[in-house]
Amino acid sequence: MVGKKKRVPRAVYESALFDLQARLVQMQEWVRAQGVRVVVVFEGRDAAGKGSTIKRVTEYLNPRVARIVALPQPTERQRTQWYFQRYIEQLPAAGEIVLFDRSWYNRAGVERVMGFCTPDEYRRFLRQCPIFERLLIEDGIILLKYWFSVSDEEQERRFRGRLEDPMRRWKLSPMDLESITRWEDYSRAKDEMFVHTDIPEARWHVVESEDKRSARLNMISHLLSMIPYHEVRRPPLELPPRPASTGYVRTPREHQSHVPDYAGSLLS
Repeated sequence: MVGKKKRVPRAVYESALFDLQARLVQMQEWVRAQGVRVVVVFEGRDAAGKGSTIKRVTEYLNPRVARIVALPQPTERQRTQWYFQRYIEQLPAAGEIVLFDRSWYNRAGVERVMGFCTPDEYRRFLRQCPIFERLLIEDGIILLKYWFSVSDEEQERRFRGRLEDPMRRWKLSPMDLESITRWEDYSRAKDEMFVHTDIPEARWHVVESEDKRSARLNMISHLLSMIPYHEVRRPPLELPPRPASTGYVRTPREHQSHVPDYAGSLLS
């Protein structure tokens, strides 16, 4: 087993992250101005750091441009549709970035391992997925796929942290806990998925996420390197002078309902 890498010091991490986030803002402006469509797929083990990385990617982005998609379980009606149909509805229009916090690859992972799809449905997915992704790319969408990889020991440590933290316990589900006992099943499913869907047009990019700080920096840096953006100069803005009063009188405060001054109570 390869030895653990040294963790990135917090000060170095925060400085590098802020620089990358500034470049993400530039990339976003280029996407908007050029009418580009970008899809970023985040997949990987439970507790591998996908969600926290997505938060850092979108922290300073315009939610009207960069949108996170984390779909719930399909409805009964959606179960009767073509499998990719509900994901197609979420694809970006011109000038938009869509980040899938788990995606159509649910069928090759949890559905395959937990028996939520039939063998025929699974085999059909493996045949259709490369075709589906080639169609997206042929239509001009930039498609990037990231697999977050974490060891079984680190995954269990993070699960225990969630279990003991009331603020993060909601992130732990019975399905997550089951993934511990099915570690090798998920490993085999991931290997088979890569064989069929790691295509030249849409490669899988593996993010080693034993250290979350390194994983975030590496993923964002790679994302930026894969999009041919350049800085878009925006027209300069100036605050207009405030016009003179025309006699407006504000409604008395006592005639309005205000929220209690909770912040003030902390100081008294």
